[in-house]
Amino acid sequence: MAPTAETTSGPVVGREKEGCLLFAGVPYAAPPTGDLRFRPPQPHRGWHEPRDATRFGTAAPQPGGGMEMLFAGGGPEWDEDCLFLNIQTESLDGSRPVMVWIHGGGFVNGQGAIPWYNGARLVTNGSVVVVSINYRLGALGFLHLGDFDSRFPTSGVNGILDQIAALQWVRDNIAAFGGDPGNVTVFGESAGGFSVAALMASPAAAGLFHRAIPQSGAAHHSLDPEGARKVTETFFEVGGYATVDDLRAAPAEALLAAQTHATAQLQRDPKARDGALALGMPYRPCAGTEALPLPPHEAIHKGSAAEVPVLTGTTRDEWNLFSLLTQEELEPQHLRRRLDRIFGEGRGAVAEQVYRANRPAADEAAVFAAVMTDFVFRMPAVRLAELQAMHCEDTYAYRFSWPSAAFGGRLGACHALEIPFVFDNLDRSGVEMFTGGSAPQGLATTMSEAWTQFAHTGRPVTSRLPDWAPYRADAGRSTMELDTECGLVSDPDATERELWDGII
Repeated sequence: MAPTAETTSGPVVGREKEGCLLFAGVPYAAPPTGDLRFRPPQPHRGWHEPRDATRFGTAAPQPGGGMEMLFAGGGPEWDEDCLFLNIQTESLDGSRPVMVWIHGGGFVNGQGAIPWYNGARLVTNGSVVVVSINYRLGALGFLHLGDFDSRFPTSGVNGILDQIAALQWVRDNIAAFGGDPGNVTVFGESAGGFSVAALMASPAAAGLFHRAIPQSGAAHHSLDPEGARKVTETFFEVGGYATVDDLRAAPAEALLAAQTHATAQLQRDPKARDGALALGMPYRPCAGTEALPLPPHEAIHKGSAAEVPVLTGTTRDEWNLFSLLTQEELEPQHLRRRLDRIFGEGRGAVAEQVYRANRPAADEAAVFAAVMTDFVFRMPAVRLAELQAMHCEDTYAYRFSWPSAAFGGRLGACHALEIPFVFDNLDRSGVEMFTGGSAPQGLATTMSEAWTQFAHTGRPVTSRLPDWAPYRADAGRSTMELDTECGLVSDPDATERELWDGII
């Protein structure tokens, strides 16, 4: 008999898959279509007859391309009716920790239902319930319209409000799927990691989760109101729109086209000093709003998530993936100009010297990739660990350092490479192209166990790892190096970290 669970919206019928129960494409809010475009998520009107939950729901509208092509083997089917979640559980009874996954994709691409994010092994080996979600992306989820039309004060954070609505759904319904609503871990990578930090900072999300794992994404990449206005003005300009009502009447395809063109124009600004914009991320949460009153790093500094244990970290060579995608070559003068823009006029030479000291054979592009790894990913994660450790003793840091053999070894330990290890999914579609086919299963077993143990206890403790000391800025900055041989290291790449004091 097909598994059936009762939710506050109505009954859902799932299926058995890979040793666990899967409930896919479950709506957690009303479709954000028609009059609800650019508005905060609203409750779903519900249903009375059992609803088929055997197939994944449509993704949010997105331009496609980028890493989604690598992860999923092609662009997803999308629709503005996109607010769905998926649940994987061992059984409908019991009360197991819940892990809610927030996908990445630069806030413009992605979905919860791709093979890399299959949580079946976390469920069966880690005794947890895994939930993955979709949320609104790009202009539909993050274009700040409040300064242009007072009817839409939340439009710059609607994607985050969608995530909060999903967490409210989990609070109200997950017990029917064998989950414990009092033990919820939010985890996500890249834009999903940035989202986790935004949730830590949002008063509206307080109490909806109890542990947090931002992977390759931390708390420094929100927009301030001025930056958000600039993005919106550029969007109006390139799209030929005069009013918000023009946007509300436009087909989603037209908005996606304007979104892409606006991103390109913003990236051409020679004065831009914005690591997230370099990633193609002008559409991201807007601070100074009711849902996000402060930039996430400021809110976390003030203790917005004071009682939430945190596990955070990055990969060693994050930016190598983007370097490979762009195939960019740099002349020495171009490197120095870029470093001056990041570190301040005249300081680029010092930064180059420090980074070259640890990479004597590196060319200009490799030096720049190391700097961008720190600018966009590692240093924001370090700052998040520093800030959270001031409030919560259970703050832990990691660095994923296993180097991929793919593309002649040019990826190294690149952005997103840790995901299939976290989910223990080294054999899933698309993973081998990233790993080169030689990924160590033992590391995947270790990491997936550490992540699920963190969900259980708030500490990433497993017999497969040495003792993992909490992170303290004044006590060694303990960081777990995750590689074929794992070990706790103190203050990795300290000379490079010190360069960023006063910058990040």
